[in-house]
Amino acid sequence: MSSKDVSVVLAHGAWADGSSWARVITALDAEGITAVATPLPLTSLADDVAALNRTLDRVEGPIVLAGHAYAGAVIAETRSPRVKALVYVAALAPDEGETVADVFYRAPPHPFAPKLAPDAKGLIWLPESAFASAFAQGARAEELAVLAAVQRPISPACITVPVGRPRWKDIPSWFLVAEDDRMIAPETQRSTAVRMKAVVRSHPVDHTPIVTAPKLVADIIQEAIRSVTEH
Repeated sequence: MSSKDVSVVLAHGAWADGSSWARVITALDAEGITAVATPLPLTSLADDVAALNRTLDRVEGPIVLAGHAYAGAVIAETRSPRVKALVYVAALAPDEGETVADVFYRAPPHPFAPKLAPDAKGLIWLPESAFASAFAQGARAEELAVLAAVQRPISPACITVPVGRPRWKDIPSWFLVAEDDRMIAPETQRSTAVRMKAVVRSHPVDHTPIVTAPKLVADIIQEAIRSVTEH
């Protein structure tokens, strides 16, 4: 089996959609690797896992599954036997019985982190100014404009439900720790990655390296692919 026999499925985080993975997709495509971004509704954790599973059903062969931020919880809930490795990008990875919020709020917030609360319809939006100050401070102006324009709100039902046994307990995982993250504390990422026994790659990038450092993310995904093909 070669790297081209392994497909990659990408799951976006809160306040984003599949387009946030665009530059990672093109980097992988340049290496002959097929990548598909799954559209998560962000309406509940169960809804997001169901959406991910629908995407996995459309993809053939062995899969490396990558999740950014909140989606770290989502990718660990799938039970598809064709998922052979997980890649966490500045992600949240609750253990069995924990919620996403438990992990997210474990460390004190960064001074530039936005204050988050549901609106009148019960959805949590990211303030537009937070894209430049905390979400992707390394992004170009045009990238920030797109991120703000396509943002998808997240429901509290995504982050307040205890997760089941996470898949990272059973298959290999990689973790990109974003040392300049202003949304998810880097110390939380590091301690989580250690708990997971993940292969850790730590870099001075912001919360959204899938936009600001896509080659770095693609390289880590390829590292996971190589592990799958060698075993």
